[in-house]
Amino acid sequence: MHDKNTISQQIKDYALSIGFDACGICQVEEIEVIESNHYQEWIDKGYQADMDYMARNVEKRCDPTLLVDNAKSIISLALNYFPHERQPETAPQFAYYAYGKDYHDVMKAKLQLLFEYIKTLISNVNGRVFCDTAPVLERYWAAKAGLGFIGKNTLLIIPKRGSYFFLGEIIINTALSYDTPLNLSCGKCTRCLSACPTNAIEKPHLLNANKCISYQTIENKGEIDKTIVPLLNNRMYGCDICQQICPWNRYARPHSTPEFTPSQEFLSMDYEKIASMAVEDYQRIFKGSAVKRAKYSGLMRNFRALQNTSEE
Repeated sequence: MHDKNTISQQIKDYALSIGFDACGICQVEEIEVIESNHYQEWIDKGYQADMDYMARNVEKRCDPTLLVDNAKSIISLALNYFPHERQPETAPQFAYYAYGKDYHDVMKAKLQLLFEYIKTLISNVNGRVFCDTAPVLERYWAAKAGLGFIGKNTLLIIPKRGSYFFLGEIIINTALSYDTPLNLSCGKCTRCLSACPTNAIEKPHLLNANKCISYQTIENKGEIDKTIVPLLNNRMYGCDICQQICPWNRYARPHSTPEFTPSQEFLSMDYEKIASMAVEDYQRIFKGSAVKRAKYSGLMRNFRALQNTSEE
């Protein structure tokens, strides 16, 4: 068996060879008290809105050994989704992450492929792959693994690359060679706080989901908050404002994952086409897409809200 340094480098090299854009490794440990307190405060304020799953399994979020027995290492992966071609600015806007196929499926397949490779390097290794589907503090561990730092908009920012990245993890019961967290921050920049039309980022690193356009147009199962509707502009599914305004994203470059490339039918959608979109059209255009999370009814609810905004 090779030494920890060699195996860790082999894991990183293979991760890049199968399409991941960044890979870092950190040691499993209970999260820092300041982070634990921050998360609990966020829950206590009700800032998770009706995303009740965020308030469950807090102990697992704070201790990865409750997810994987005898866990020792967290391998953090990042996958770029910044688009090659974007919707016309006059069209109802979808967040970039939803342009192509559902990232859960794409990420999980790559994570599983990497885990199978790790099994060839380490005998009797035990572990699990995670991609936004379990109580894992993904951005926290990615920062611990040296991928980037958490910005004031609460997103992970990768230096010289930006924040348009999906995150995933493999937690294993084997010690590896660990990376060092970056000593970087947003400095004095507060552009994301100033640019958010709903003031959802109430202060640096504190986002109130109740006010967030992404929450209101995706996770919210009821009607969009009446105070938010006039502020939607033409954002129909999700919102990228706090990323689009971020200086670090001037370094963003188009992804290299074919599954994230949108169809021309998607890119050609305008107000008229969406107004006449039937359930069958929705199912065809968004087959295998993360947009399916909002369902046809949710998407048309959002569209009606946009129409109300344009009529005012």
